[in-house]
Amino acid sequence: MRAAMSDAGSVPRGRHAPPLEVRQDRQRRRLNEAAAKVFARVGYADATAESIAREAGMSKATFYEHFDNKEDCILALFDAATETLIGAMTTAAQGDGSRRMTPSERYRESAGALLATVAEHRDYAQTLLVEIIGAGPRAMQRRDAVLLAFAQYIDARNAEDAQAGLVARLPALEDSIAIVGGIFELLSRHVRLSEPAEVRELVPVVERLFAGQLAAAAAA
Repeated sequence: MRAAMSDAGSVPRGRHAPPLEVRQDRQRRRLNEAAAKVFARVGYADATAESIAREAGMSKATFYEHFDNKEDCILALFDAATETLIGAMTTAAQGDGSRRMTPSERYRESAGALLATVAEHRDYAQTLLVEIIGAGPRAMQRRDAVLLAFAQYIDARNAEDAQAGLVARLPALEDSIAIVGGIFELLSRHVRLSEPAEVRELVPVVERLFAGQLAAAAAA
């Protein structure tokens, strides 16, 4: 999301213009930012290619140079948002490199990074968590794949911790899917209803989701 929103200014023209691929990348970023705003403001169903292009200060023809239709646009936006969220979590889980974090510390840092990114980019978060649900079968397939990717990331980290004797091994991938599903629902509720008002209040709740699944695994 951060990368998708950066460098959205006007592009120089004439002999000082950047290469074509740079201009196209900047255009796409501007269109992504505009689409996020339009989807958040009016919803996916009422958004149009024209309204997105207008929000970006571009022509509708430019929109269609980058996307086949608004479904293609929301899928691209969804992918950009997902990449940023996973990147933020992965970076936070690595720490500063001075020492190896405990599993609890890593869960806390990852959750904090995830929630901070959502707080910083509410329009993108609404696309990722809410608008994508009404965007058709392809969008739902993409959402399911992303949920699975988050779950597989959690499962892989748990496998490493369990092998090191630090935590219990979760019995099945579905345990990680349950954690991710809970997190997605908490974030969706925050974006839609502003409950809780401050998204960072969810950090201890997310920690308890992890702790509960791990405690159940240890007791099994």
